[in-house]
Amino acid sequence: MDMDLVRTFLEVVETGSFIRAADSLHVTQSTVSARVKELELELKQSLFVRRKSGVTLTPAGKRFQPHAQTMMHVLRQARQDVALPAELRAIINIGGQFSLWQRIVLEWMADYRAAYPEVAVRAEAGTPESLMNHLADGLLDFVVMYSPEARPGFQIEKLMEETLVMASNRPDHRGPADGDYVFVDWGRDFAAWHSDQFPDFGAPGLHVSLGALGMGYIMSRGGAGYFPRRLIAADVAAGRLHLIPGMPEFLRPAHVIYPADSGNEAAMHALDSLRNAVRHDLSQQGVNVTTLAQPQRRGKARH
Repeated sequence: MDMDLVRTFLEVVETGSFIRAADSLHVTQSTVSARVKELELELKQSLFVRRKSGVTLTPAGKRFQPHAQTMMHVLRQARQDVALPAELRAIINIGGQFSLWQRIVLEWMADYRAAYPEVAVRAEAGTPESLMNHLADGLLDFVVMYSPEARPGFQIEKLMEETLVMASNRPDHRGPADGDYVFVDWGRDFAAWHSDQFPDFGAPGLHVSLGALGMGYIMSRGGAGYFPRRLIAADVAAGRLHLIPGMPEFLRPAHVIYPADSGNEAAMHALDSLRNAVRHDLSQQGVNVTTLAQPQRRGKARH
């Protein structure tokens, strides 16, 4: 398939207009129309509904969109792989959920690159859905996330277990009973647990989907919320944050998921390095690590 057709399709989706897509691609509107028509003929499906106000995707267009995005992603990755300089012997592609980068992946990645400069690392942060899709499409070698989706052909291991604690910028905060409490969305399991622990808590005044956003707000404007203990340890020690006494704690496991039949030796070596780094970090904290990095679920091998 001609990638110019795919690129044009995605640009029309992004801009919502053949005219704006033409401006963005620096081609004429007739060229955009011709490319879309050629793509529709190749797929034997209409991809857009044309209206005076712009264009919208047909059901077939909506189904094609994620495939088009994957194709462009693969093309970019291929170009980068081919362009690797001679001193690099391998490349690994890793992904992590946004809130896990600072606490796990980022620190390990810096040490790994220092120890193995001949291995290039391509790192991606994203949502659980996007990471799982890229892993399934072969664009990532392994992913670190909280609640991975079990899929045939992939191995899931518990990497570590985090403790979420309630912290505030002031020591007398009453938690959800105070109006400036910030609800940080750590996932469905956390939301269900939070409801059980605080049944009188209604709709939050502030709801954020990323821990860093909640932390930034509390540090600048005040309030309280749940955060990983190890992430806020330095701020607690310095007196910038305070743990609220008597508040329950939530244990949240982080996992790594990878193809069960992976043939990428560099990626598996990097994964072993990550396991060892996490185990060392936790053992330094006095955490029992004998149950970590053990297989949790195994799917059938892909064919």
